[in-house]
Amino acid sequence: MATFRARDRSSAVLGSSRSEVWAALTDADLMARFTPYVTGIDVDGDRWTWRMGTIPVLGTSVAPKFTEVMELQPEERIDFRHDPARSDEMTAVEGTYLLSDHPDGGTDVSIDLEIVVSLPLPGLARPAVERVMAGVVKHMGAVFSRNLLAHLGEA
Repeated sequence: MATFRARDRSSAVLGSSRSEVWAALTDADLMARFTPYVTGIDVDGDRWTWRMGTIPVLGTSVAPKFTEVMELQPEERIDFRHDPARSDEMTAVEGTYLLSDHPDGGTDVSIDLEIVVSLPLPGLARPAVERVMAGVVKHMGAVFSRNLLAHLGEA
């Protein structure tokens, strides 16, 4: 078993208000619909458990399930970190969304997240696995962004 990582940092200016963006980003059902490979998100208080479909990675397949502790600062910040009580999960995601008013109107949105997954592969496979992970994360982000913009009427 080896640990592999992928990170995504991106930002955008959306024409929508912070309230509209916030409402979408804190709606688990919308987040599941907007995000490729995600089959559902179960919410239990500040814990969101993400379920994903099967993703092929270099001859093996994973169907990640991971639980995030959500810390919400309304209309400003969403911090999420893997639930430390869930040491049985092989996938963890940690990161932050930041929202602020854009000087010309609309909302500045940024995200910084890192995905960590343990896979039954040798550490020597790290460059190839992390390259595949980076491609999957980039695709997920692009589709998520497109879906979010469509939902906000900005597509």
